[in-house]
Amino acid sequence: MLNQTRICLLVLALVLSAPLSARHKVVPKHPTFDLKRPEIAAFVKDVVARDQLSKKQVVALLRKGEPQPKIIEAMTRPAEKVTPWWEYHDRFLTEERIADGAQFYNDHRASLERIAGARGIPPEYLIAIMGVETKYGRFVGKYRVLDALMTLAFDYPPRSDYFRGELEQFLLLYSEEHLDPLKVTGSYAGAMGVPQFMPSSYRMFAVDGNGDNKRDLWNDWDDILASIANYFIEHGWESGGPVLAETRLDPEPKFQIDTRNLELNETVDSLNAQGVAVLGGPTGTTPAVLISAEQQDGPAYRVGFKNFYVITRYNRSARYAMAVHDLAAAILERANPQRAVAAAARP
Repeated sequence: MLNQTRICLLVLALVLSAPLSARHKVVPKHPTFDLKRPEIAAFVKDVVARDQLSKKQVVALLRKGEPQPKIIEAMTRPAEKVTPWWEYHDRFLTEERIADGAQFYNDHRASLERIAGARGIPPEYLIAIMGVETKYGRFVGKYRVLDALMTLAFDYPPRSDYFRGELEQFLLLYSEEHLDPLKVTGSYAGAMGVPQFMPSSYRMFAVDGNGDNKRDLWNDWDDILASIANYFIEHGWESGGPVLAETRLDPEPKFQIDTRNLELNETVDSLNAQGVAVLGGPTGTTPAVLISAEQQDGPAYRVGFKNFYVITRYNRSARYAMAVHDLAAAILERANPQRAVAAAARP
């Protein structure tokens, strides 16, 4: 008994002699936004007045937002703007992503064909959007949407107006859809769910795909697929229309290209007149845009049409839209080779 008492006293002495921080570990407090900053106070005042939201609830939520400096770093170097096309292509056109997309096609064929038939969007494009955005729902983003939107709204001056608008839309979405605003995660830009809709797109384009009176872009595949299709339709998708065509250049072409341009500011005829032959696509006065598709061994070009432009409304990048198109074609060839042959034969 005496030995046990000595041991207990020894242990107690060691504990008491340890530094206070070791006995009572202090968890550092995460930084938060100062809601007294003029621009934040003005934002609160405006959205409360404009949207009839409770000031108490808005302030209580924004008080829990945490700045994320890494988001600012990511915004300055988005991959679709700094990565050459041939590298960007190889990043998304992997065997794994193609195989997983084909498997998704087979697993959800009934829903895909029902939604595609009703809305006129080929199933492979709905799948490819998810494949490029989130690997078919496996990676929907690690940042809290609240933190991302507040960081960009108040600490990223180049696009602060846009992200303040999206933060306002997130507050409305939280009110309407009963989402948990402290648990919803997404991309560094605040995009959410399997299709990575920004809050404004969620409110405007998400639809109930199966009649259960909910719009769930995380777990309900009918809602997810129907919402992507609706996004395309609302931005002008032409059922059965072409997306992209390859080119052949004359020995001395006369064109100049603005790699930032996504507008359909040419026609097939006008490109032909500049030494750009459009291969296997429509002819004549069909609106078109010439796209740089640089390869490792030198320049290359493709031509996009109205449906290509629609894909760029999802992400304002020609590289992004080309990746979606090429992944869609690869998925279709793997999952439905007969339809792939028929699609390739159409002008």
